[in-house]
Amino acid sequence: MRALVIGLGSIGRRHARILARIGCDVAAVSRSQAGTPGVYGNIGAAMRYWAPAYAVVATPTSAHGSALRELREAGYDGPVLVEKPLFAQPGELPPEQLEGVHVGYNLRFHPLLRQLRWRLRHQRVLTATLYVGQHLPHWRERDYRTCYSASRAQGGGVLRDLSHELDYACWLFGPWRALTARGGHYSGLEIDSDDVYGLMAETARCPLLQLHLNYLDRRARRFLLVHTEAHTYALDLIRGELQIDRDATINCGGTGTMEGTYAAQHRAMLRGGRGVCTAAQAAETVHMIEAAERAAAERRWVKR
Repeated sequence: MRALVIGLGSIGRRHARILARIGCDVAAVSRSQAGTPGVYGNIGAAMRYWAPAYAVVATPTSAHGSALRELREAGYDGPVLVEKPLFAQPGELPPEQLEGVHVGYNLRFHPLLRQLRWRLRHQRVLTATLYVGQHLPHWRERDYRTCYSASRAQGGGVLRDLSHELDYACWLFGPWRALTARGGHYSGLEIDSDDVYGLMAETARCPLLQLHLNYLDRRARRFLLVHTEAHTYALDLIRGELQIDRDATINCGGTGTMEGTYAAQHRAMLRGGRGVCTAAQAAETVHMIEAAERAAAERRWVKR
């Protein structure tokens, strides 16, 4: 199958590499790299000369809407995977223009998150704590000050950049009902986007959900802690380890697991998109981000 990756930043290159590994023929769109083999300068040219059957939008968040419009204007009506978050702000495109669009919340394909979701399905959840942190200068391959994460205008900042946690929180515990938040640019990092956010929320299945997102942690960490009426679950997504209560541990190993989630997500897209975050679900995450920013600015609880 012919696939097209729109955008060749670090995440675009990762998508291209993984698509090639699972057997796709891959071309790309990149203005800066146009003219190199397999790279087109714009979406229109790629549609004319490559005619893909699958498209991946991996541009900065602020350019997602324009890329989707260009695909439709070029006559493309096949499946599209857009990198997360769907948009920087709610309502950039109407729902009817998002048919066939899914969003790249690939942690839904992490084997231990799926295992945890299965174990929680009949349990009464009491509290959940989600944490993700990584020092931005250590995270990005190039100068962190020039990457989209550093730019609010491009859709950067922890709420959008690390919105996996918002997505899988609702995937595990149901839609949010009310939330409050604090956050902003607290550190000396040379960025104009938010580098820390903390949220407290109530969801359909969890009366007390806490999330902490930051660009500050010198040791990358990503974990969640869930207390139910019957069990305690501690999942370390970096180490690939799920601990249940005091003794039982399920280990899938950290090495290769994240790459595997991307591959599984692409395979699901090529089979029709089952299990991949839909555009409608991703739009709810964008609304959650907007609600968190409003709650922080107004120092109040926001209800759906």
